[in-house]
Amino acid sequence: MNTPNELQWTLIVLAAAFVALLLVSRRWATNYARTVVLIGVGTVMLLPFAWLVCAAFKDAAVLNDYTFLPPVDKISNKTVNLKNFETLLGEKQTVQGPVNFWRYVANSLFLASAGTFISLVFSSMGGYALAKYRFAGRGPLITFMLASMTIPGVVLLAPNFEIIWRLGWMDTYKALLVPGCVSAFGIFLFRQAIIGVPNDLIEAGRIDGCSEFRIYMTLIMPLVRPMTGAFCLISFLGAWNAFLGPNIFLQSQQKLTLPVVLNQYIGEYSQQYGVFLAGTLLAIIPPAVLFLSLQREFIGGLTSGAVKQ
Repeated sequence: MNTPNELQWTLIVLAAAFVALLLVSRRWATNYARTVVLIGVGTVMLLPFAWLVCAAFKDAAVLNDYTFLPPVDKISNKTVNLKNFETLLGEKQTVQGPVNFWRYVANSLFLASAGTFISLVFSSMGGYALAKYRFAGRGPLITFMLASMTIPGVVLLAPNFEIIWRLGWMDTYKALLVPGCVSAFGIFLFRQAIIGVPNDLIEAGRIDGCSEFRIYMTLIMPLVRPMTGAFCLISFLGAWNAFLGPNIFLQSQQKLTLPVVLNQYIGEYSQQYGVFLAGTLLAIIPPAVLFLSLQREFIGGLTSGAVKQ
């Protein structure tokens, strides 16, 4: 008979503790089981991130030798070091000259921030118009807009490439910012949020002499702030992680974004997985900071329609 391993012993101890608590109090046993399950699920969810952190600091020679870090007695400068980050942050020689890693970070930050801001402005204006204005063709326009959301973006890649090439926008950021300046998803999201704003409030603003743009800026947008935060986070993450568009439309090495450059470390002629993982670890930081700063608005935006008043 095989001797139980560490995981089996842990499960046996946890089960024995549950049975012991169940004999004393059913409520204690329930709370204990809930806590154990939550800790287990949280541990499983954090394991990939822990693996990424460990892999980023492991030397390339021992990258595949250990699941996480080497045993304590084998940790040294030869197994755990900063070589991956030194390679990543060093200047990369290209045809257009040396390019620093932070240049790619700045490119991604610019595209994600500018794309989010432009999409926020146009999508919120479109949602406001469809929610509060009555005009001919409004119903078919909403139907067409919702139907367009079922078309995968990859299907439109070839016609978009043809249009951008004919406009002379290849290898420019306009090829990425202009087609994404407004989205049907964003318009629908803001339309649903602005519908709940009382019409009397808008009429009161008009009576007080506010222009339509001032009503939009000072009355509408502050009231849909949770949805604005959720949309900004979703839009920023989409632009930050975008790979297909920048890989197709950008050609100069100095204009590439972070996902495209990181992918070059594990290409056909280069398999620097440690450098790739170190770059992935650094690439997580900006979205994480944005999420932590907007988490209240993000959760509020997602649950704003959950309770009917």
